[in-house]
Amino acid sequence: MERLKLKKVRRLRRKMRVRKKIFGTAERPRLTVYRSLKHFYGQIIDDNLGRTLVSCSTLEKELKQKLAESMKKVEQAKMVGKILGEKALRLGIDKVCFDRNGYLYHGRVRAFAEGAREAGLNF
Repeated sequence: MERLKLKKVRRLRRKMRVRKKIFGTAERPRLTVYRSLKHFYGQIIDDNLGRTLVSCSTLEKELKQKLAESMKKVEQAKMVGKILGEKALRLGIDKVCFDRNGYLYHGRVRAFAEGAREAGLNF
């Protein structure tokens, strides 16, 4: 199997293994992440309703102005986490369960989680 396909298959296996255990409710929604080669995305989801409550990414207008071209991807992910946490607190969401979406808790995913914690989210 091609190296990149194998890498994606392994991530999806990890994702399904984690998603069997993690489920977002109204009291404690699920905070999930997705990272592409250029951008980083975060969402807070209520799985009972099947609805996204809050989302943030490096593509948003308010965040694009703050992000500098020279800023590293890890720093960008941390800023996305902070802004997502602030948005969630404005809506009254302070407790979430973290879904790393099959990615290792390292680098950008870890920086995102730390940024969300700094903003006031508990997980």
